[in-house]
Amino acid sequence: MSGRLGPFTYSRGVPARPVVTCVICERSLLLGERSLRFSPDGRELVDVCPLCRDRALELGWYREGGASHPVVPDERRRRRGLAGLLGRRAGSEAVVTEPALRRLSRPEQAVAEAAELFNASTFRRAVEGIARSLGAPLVSIVPLSGVRREVVITVAWDISWYQYRVDFESGQAVRLAERGYELDELDSSFVRWNAHMREDGLIVPEVEPR
Repeated sequence: MSGRLGPFTYSRGVPARPVVTCVICERSLLLGERSLRFSPDGRELVDVCPLCRDRALELGWYREGGASHPVVPDERRRRRGLAGLLGRRAGSEAVVTEPALRRLSRPEQAVAEAAELFNASTFRRAVEGIARSLGAPLVSIVPLSGVRREVVITVAWDISWYQYRVDFESGQAVRLAERGYELDELDSSFVRWNAHMREDGLIVPEVEPR
């Protein structure tokens, strides 16, 4: 028997261990998966999962036990700290072409644009890594009603799910909003599986231009 107890995981006959969360993708590491220790500022150490190792190096973070100086200059490192992790990646692949995007309804445009922002974020790498172990996930992309343009992306497997909020007006366009373990924990509005994950990890909405 195994499970969770607050910030700890436990198994029968095995001492509880703290849940380790990657500071970049915010994914809880699986049992047996080892984190890497980095320092964004040369002082405090944080946990980074193996999937986000290269991203931490790109940001110029110090690795515990590694070189004493970062590869990226200090000014660039400050500019590309945690607040800059989710910027749109140059040359990222569009899931809907520009002409097709213009023929979509406004809600469908929001769905397609949210998928592109997610695909350009570090969260894409995180869910792609989980998919290697658990298989292709169920995916839904749901625009929210309200004044702000916001979309919720849900990526789910039988034993876990992650929910991301995409806010087009925020400096941090994509963030992890919720996560859980049972599909019945999800609101019915978020289980309309209207997207899928390709083999290369891209989230693709199932929208049809008129």
